[in-house]
Amino acid sequence: MLYGCAADPLRLPPAPVAGHIAARPGRPGLVVAAPHASSDVDTDAMAVEIARRTGFGLVVATGFSTAPDGLGPPARRYTVNRPREARPGRPADPVATEEARRVYEAYEARVLETAQGPLRFYAEIHGTARAECAGRLEIATVGVDRELALRLRTLAELIRDAHLRGKREVQRLDVLVEPADVVTDGAEGAKRDGILRLPQRGLHIELPRCARRDWRETYTAILADFLAQAIAFPVGR
Repeated sequence: MLYGCAADPLRLPPAPVAGHIAARPGRPGLVVAAPHASSDVDTDAMAVEIARRTGFGLVVATGFSTAPDGLGPPARRYTVNRPREARPGRPADPVATEEARRVYEAYEARVLETAQGPLRFYAEIHGTARAECAGRLEIATVGVDRELALRLRTLAELIRDAHLRGKREVQRLDVLVEPADVVTDGAEGAKRDGILRLPQRGLHIELPRCARRDWRETYTAILADFLAQAIAFPVGR
């Protein structure tokens, strides 16, 4: 899947987690990433295909969590895109640790290396395990004001509807774009002290499991077309 990518292994003794961060450069300043590829099932495959279709640079982190889509607690889970980790018994309350900082610094370095200069546009592909199909595609943002969020939502809806024409078996997911809409995960931690503090514009895209598993090909194509056109919009305030 990651043929052509350079992968850096990262081992953190005495922690049991040994992860890899794979990267492949593309168009300067544009990066698509899957920081939770082991737990957010199929986000790596989606990011790889989106990068192929758009020419974006690609970063994929694997091995930093051991339980896919919330199916049992991993021993330790590094958030990767910010310097935190979840410990057994407190998965919803990640804490700052030295090991988590090292994971994050390695991830940030790979993203910036892949950007080959200023990080102008950065998109992360995530998965939610809240329900079998939550019925929503949610996008938290940086560098996007309300007016631009409305334009991005309209763009995503038009592209979605074009791709779903004649595909009755594929569910039509509602599109929510911050700050025009309230999203479930605003990625506040990554905005405050993680990777989303770096790009001129950043999109944190959350997909339900059905979009990544049952209809992955369709929603990958939708996101690829959306991102390819979204980069032309001016940066919001």
